[in-house]
Amino acid sequence: MHEFSIASAVVATAVRHADGRRVVVVRVRLGALRQVVPDALAFAFEIVSRETLCAGARLEWECVALRVACTPCARTWELERPPFRCPGCGDGAVAVVSGEELEVESIEVEEEAACTA
Repeated sequence: MHEFSIASAVVATAVRHADGRRVVVVRVRLGALRQVVPDALAFAFEIVSRETLCAGARLEWECVALRVACTPCARTWELERPPFRCPGCGDGAVAVVSGEELEVESIEVEEEAACTA
């Protein structure tokens, strides 16, 4: 289950950017080609974040569809399964436009209350 290594990397990234503040929310983008199971990632995140600044943080994710572009005619479309042939011109020369993402998009941290005295 590679979700544990991904969760570890997500936690490490969030902690590095939290600057010592408690992390409340971590948002990630998961491309279809990465074959990450979101619920498995959430489970792994909960476990590997224990005793870190991410303990108790909410993990939110956006699943990014696989989109390809035809090299000859520049048409783009979403793919759910092969074949990788352009529905417009029938050519098989395509380039991936999206679906390879695996990134921490943002984090929310707990801010210290300002002194009102």
